[in-house]
Amino acid sequence: MNSALLNPLEYRLLNDFQRDFPLCSDPWAQLGQQLQAPGELIRTTLHRLCHTGLVSRVGAVFAPNRLGASTLAAMAVPETRLAEVAALVSSYPGINHNYQREHRYNLWFVASSRDQTRLAQLLAELGQRTGCPPIALPLEEEFHIDLGFDLARGTRHRPPPGPPSGAPRTYLTPADWALVTALHEGLPWVARPYHALAQRCGLSEHQVLARLAAWQGNRLMRRFGVIVQHRPLGYRANGMAVWALPPAEASRLGPQLAACEGVHLCYRRRPAPDWPYTLYAMLHGQARDEVEARHQALSLHCELTDYPSALLFSTTCFKQCGARYEAPREPALCL
Repeated sequence: MNSALLNPLEYRLLNDFQRDFPLCSDPWAQLGQQLQAPGELIRTTLHRLCHTGLVSRVGAVFAPNRLGASTLAAMAVPETRLAEVAALVSSYPGINHNYQREHRYNLWFVASSRDQTRLAQLLAELGQRTGCPPIALPLEEEFHIDLGFDLARGTRHRPPPGPPSGAPRTYLTPADWALVTALHEGLPWVARPYHALAQRCGLSEHQVLARLAAWQGNRLMRRFGVIVQHRPLGYRANGMAVWALPPAEASRLGPQLAACEGVHLCYRRRPAPDWPYTLYAMLHGQARDEVEARHQALSLHCELTDYPSALLFSTTCFKQCGARYEAPREPALCL
């Protein structure tokens, strides 16, 4: 479904509330006041869009590696076994994105676990069970991570900067972790969704709202809002652009690349022995040639043409959901 086929209310809900969703007892009514529509219509419309696959959920996106350990990983899978291996990888709760991409490394996924030791065990188990050892490409430096963008132009939202390096640390209590777990599936489709979340985790509605506001303030939670599914809305040409730069050069040029329009994710990752790429940018478009042209223009603009580069288009989405976070055995210090 192209976003142009949405009715005005649907479009506003999907486009305007990917972040800063109301944190109040009746968010549907508050949205209704803003959109001049009954609150019940807001709730049922979003529920229907979720049921039809245009919305993943209304909920939280947490900052990477602040609630555990995670990494991008890739496997080189024989084409004849791709569906089988992808299904096995997707069956693990710790896998929240799993895509086929056009490369010898053709299966790409994000793996998360309680800590680095458990994450390494997860990757080792996947390699043992599939016979396709994954390469791990952990995040080393973030330049821009925010998946919200304007549905009409494909331009991205520009979030405020993260907390300074000396910002206070936050401990997550058992009740906090219960709330994180309750948020995995997003807001319940009930009249008072935060009250329903509170009942699940032994908190009051006021405590839930206060925690969510605090997590937004310290950027533990990157955004809270409507999580749209980009492919069903017409953004089917999704390319992962990578460049092989020395780490220092990637750190120098990464912010310049991240500032460019049309870059929805940008970060530096650790290379692997036969994967030299360190600088990454995700480019989303409605047509392949549009994304290819953007990749070339970005390389020229950011003086990246002298470095080896590749553009890997995703062809099949095997799994896409929010990350599942697991509480640590000891009280968690959230950096």
